Amino acid sequence: MSEQEPVKSIVTPTRTEYTFTPGPSAQRYLRALVSGRLIGETCPSCKKVYTPPSGACARCGVATEGEVEVSDRGTVTTFCIVRVPSENIDLELPYCSAQILLDGADSSFFGLIQECPWDEVRMGMRVEAVWKPKSEWGPSAENIRYFKPSGEPDVPFEKIKGSI
Repeated sequence: MSEQEPVKSIVTPTRTEYTFTPGPSAQRYLRALVSGRLIGETCPSCKKVYTPPSGACARCGVATEGEVEVSDRGTVTTFCIVRVPSENIDLELPYCSAQILLDGADSSFFGLIQECPWDEVRMGMRVEAVWKPKSEWGPSAENIRYFKPSGEPDVPFEKIKGSI
């Protein structure tokens, strides 16, 4: 019997289809996006504003309440330079994805950073949303194409270090 190389990996194509049914908080958020607004909900205990709203406070574990409109401008709290291609993402490598603390919110929002070199993105950088044309808006966070530098002064790290 001859010795063979051990199998170390295999490539298996998979496909998963599913239907997402948003809860009440997510439904309100998605409906607001259709009209070009970003909203959050407030924790009645700690008063933190969560965007997008999930229906419950991550810190206190209580139901959030009260719709709060937040800005489409914010501050980069952390970021990642993506250098690995994905067959489902058609962006030139490398590119930057970031957590953005929107003005008026206490939780960060995920977004793509464009219109600046990836190596100039930094924590504290002020950014603003670039929206798709209104004719393309639907109930989706994809209404925002990406975020770009706003030209405002950076926010000191001390002011964003405790953000969620």
